[in-house]
Amino acid sequence: MAHTTVFVGFTVPQLLRSCSGIFPTHSASVVLRHSAFCYCTVNSTIKSKRKMDHLERTANNFRQEVISQAKVCRITNESETVKRLRLAVANKDFTFKAGQWVDFFIPGVPVVGGFSICSSPGVLEREGTLELAVKHTVHPPAHWIHTECTLDSEVALRVGGDFFFDPQPGDSPVKLVLIAGGVGINPLFSILLHIADLHQYPEGKGNGYKMGTAKLYYSAKDTNELLFKKNILGLMNAFPGKITCRFHVTRQSSQICEELQPHVTEGRISEKDLEKHVSKDTLWYICGPPPMIESISKLLSNIGVPRNCVFFEKWW
Repeated sequence: MAHTTVFVGFTVPQLLRSCSGIFPTHSASVVLRHSAFCYCTVNSTIKSKRKMDHLERTANNFRQEVISQAKVCRITNESETVKRLRLAVANKDFTFKAGQWVDFFIPGVPVVGGFSICSSPGVLEREGTLELAVKHTVHPPAHWIHTECTLDSEVALRVGGDFFFDPQPGDSPVKLVLIAGGVGINPLFSILLHIADLHQYPEGKGNGYKMGTAKLYYSAKDTNELLFKKNILGLMNAFPGKITCRFHVTRQSSQICEELQPHVTEGRISEKDLEKHVSKDTLWYICGPPPMIESISKLLSNIGVPRNCVFFEKWW
């Protein structure tokens, strides 16, 4: 059913019609599955001859019907190449699951962006905001965020994605191992924050669900490229033994700060790192560049992790 809500100079349906043929024909309101965990197979190579845009890559993914206006209410530099946006969402029916992304509609920019949400669903419920962390590239939506976006800029958002962690009351408790590469930390940081909410607000959505431990392995070129590192250290301190993290750096050339030193390993995430977490109640979430996903998936296969316990989000 089409809505004709006017949005800063254009109607949302007009913009979507310009992308006709890209979106799936089935209703976006169809529930993908009852499970709180989406199963993604990794038995085929993650390559393509042509680099597809966000709408093409995600044409068969779940999308909500709700499209909401949103206003930028905070902009910070998360690193030298990544800007972090906080957006106030206008539509009260707008929701998402930890790990999902948004279609990002910008007035005057014909290309639709696709960015993983890096905040928790709980913050949206409590404060009406969500956050994105976007790396600078020449891709028009990312370029706009880094060169034209200001406080009070208005955009439109629609949630989509089959990669999420959303346990329900009565679900069996699980342990999580989250494995991130570079800006692929975004959906996993959202999941980590949701885990913290499940521990902190047991009377809310997590009522009746006993959350297990969560271990984050996060790899980047150097510590300057590790996003959210202060927030992650804060979560470790707030939930000792429940949330832990190991940072991996592959090309560190400067001195590692004293606060980070106990948590940093120089070198890639290895089979030895991961094998200690293998158990029948552990789920594995991976997000990063396709070569990293393939490499980590092979490691997990080598140490006996069942495919139906491995979830991944391909990131280009």
